[in-house]
Amino acid sequence: MRHALIFAAGLGERMRPLTNHTPKPLLEAGGKPLIAWHLEKLAAIGVHYVVINTSHLAEQFPEVLGDGSRWGLRIRYAYEGPTPLETGGGMLNALPLLGPEPFIAVSGDVWTDADFSALPAEPTGVAHLMMVDNPAHHPTGDFHLDSEGVLHEQGEPRLTFSGLGVFRRELLEDWRKVVIDATDMGPRPRFKLRPLLTAGMQRNAISGHLHQGAWTDVGTPQRLDELNAHLRGS
Repeated sequence: MRHALIFAAGLGERMRPLTNHTPKPLLEAGGKPLIAWHLEKLAAIGVHYVVINTSHLAEQFPEVLGDGSRWGLRIRYAYEGPTPLETGGGMLNALPLLGPEPFIAVSGDVWTDADFSALPAEPTGVAHLMMVDNPAHHPTGDFHLDSEGVLHEQGEPRLTFSGLGVFRRELLEDWRKVVIDATDMGPRPRFKLRPLLTAGMQRNAISGHLHQGAWTDVGTPQRLDELNAHLRGS
């Protein structure tokens, strides 16, 4: 598993005014951009090629991150246009830049102390998701993880998808049959990944594991402040 995708195209509306002039993944936490934490972890496990989805203030990413050589990586940028394509459309848009093998995908606006090497090189089905305990802002969770490590849309207890996982291209093969509410069915359709994950779960084809360490969805200025305090040990 040598390729990875980082979702970094969001508008960061809940982070305004911080994101009026800086994309959320480029906001600093612990003295470096949020996205740099991911790049370091990916390089540490032998990933050498990273695709970064961009939209909002897209020109800033190559200005800040360059070609990735400082991390021993090669970075390619997949511009989605002025309107972000959501997670499903963003992954579909990036596929031509990713190889045929399973790839890691991670949200550019989360932070975790998880060791990325805990992810399987290849999921048993079409995807493997890292799950976390439900945060206060998302108490109902997303999916149920059974004792066999298989994820289900229904069931208790529920956990929250961390935004980090390993995916096969096959997850997107039949997206037109699964996604009935895509905003645009043209060359750059806009849709969420969740319907595809749900369809995979109906076939018992989505596995997962629980990460019990630190994780945060850096979705608001308050959470960014809390993360900074945590990383600085204050």
